[in-house]
Amino acid sequence: MKKNLISVIILALMVVNIVLTAVMMFSVTGTAKKTASLVDNIATALNLELTANAGDSAIPDVPMENTEVYTIPDSMTIPLKDDAVDENGEGGKQHFIMLSIGFSINTKDKGYKTYGSDLSAQETLIKDIIISVFGQYTLEEAKANEAEIKKEILTKVQEMFDSEFIFNVAFSGTMYQ
Repeated sequence: MKKNLISVIILALMVVNIVLTAVMMFSVTGTAKKTASLVDNIATALNLELTANAGDSAIPDVPMENTEVYTIPDSMTIPLKDDAVDENGEGGKQHFIMLSIGFSINTKDKGYKTYGSDLSAQETLIKDIIISVFGQYTLEEAKANEAEIKKEILTKVQEMFDSEFIFNVAFSGTMYQ
């Protein structure tokens, strides 16, 4: 009889345990769904913000079969703006950047027919734009603002050609001194 009483108590405790587990699961599941919904809403809002900001400076979606790359044949050594002189007389050093520059060109753009097939004729003008843009930056500024420099070069080259057939600027082999 004693063993039967212990079995009944164990059975009762198991039933209570199952009931409490079920109550806990329903309460946690509801909270988990609300949390998941909140996280989804936040992720959606962040994604919209990132997409909206990226739209301003995003590279146009040009298929690879319509893309041509023009690379300025020689690597360029460009003087940067002198460092500022501090109160101790330190600074004022001349720095240089050495890099190769390439332009992505949309072959289906209307400006490509006029200029894009041979940019070597305008290479001197393009180099002048690149030198003038880099010349506005010190060594630290040039390292920190590479994306801004690319955007500024692209804008000025597009203004020069009065066309947007050049849609991207790429740097390679960048070395600072």
